[in-house]
Amino acid sequence: MLEELQNALPQASLIGADYIRGPLEGLARRMPRLPLLQFDLRHCPLPDACVDGITCLNVLEHIDDHVAALRNMHRILRPGGIAHVEVPAGPQLFDIYDEHLMHHRRYRLRELVQIARETGFGIRLATHLGFIIYPVFWSVKKNNRRKLALSAAAKQQLVAAQIRSSRQSRLFSWAVQCESALGRFMSFPIGIRCVVVLTKG
Repeated sequence: MLEELQNALPQASLIGADYIRGPLEGLARRMPRLPLLQFDLRHCPLPDACVDGITCLNVLEHIDDHVAALRNMHRILRPGGIAHVEVPAGPQLFDIYDEHLMHHRRYRLRELVQIARETGFGIRLATHLGFIIYPVFWSVKKNNRRKLALSAAAKQQLVAAQIRSSRQSRLFSWAVQCESALGRFMSFPIGIRCVVVLTKG
């Protein structure tokens, strides 16, 4: 994502951040000139009103106190700044995949919007991703929920196989392209991910 942002906004000053050191080390090898920070978003060390935008993908579901994380995001944004947040959708679909990835939760879009408003954000966009493939996704997740009692090793093997399968899926690639085009004109009522674009007044 940072590489795509750098290509799309060559004049922007970007910073990469993560709680875990490993992904940052990999990113440092690919983008050696990019400033990188390792910190816990619940206790963000950045000063108030210091950034114009935040891209927060696959983050909040890993944080026990996601309200504190959102408050810090609001604090470090300058007035007029935006935050793009994506999280997994559907609490009823929490399964071995979420467990393996150490997710604390999956989200309902309306609840994510409410939490964002309570932390001071305005809502520019609230929608879902993965609307087209949702029936297949729902079926897989429901099946996975029956396997929560499996051993850790068996769960890990199953999750690894599902990740490989989704990466090679032409249906998934086609669905993403279609939704990217349609998303310019409409919001999706359901999907595999919640997406919000938040503003600071």
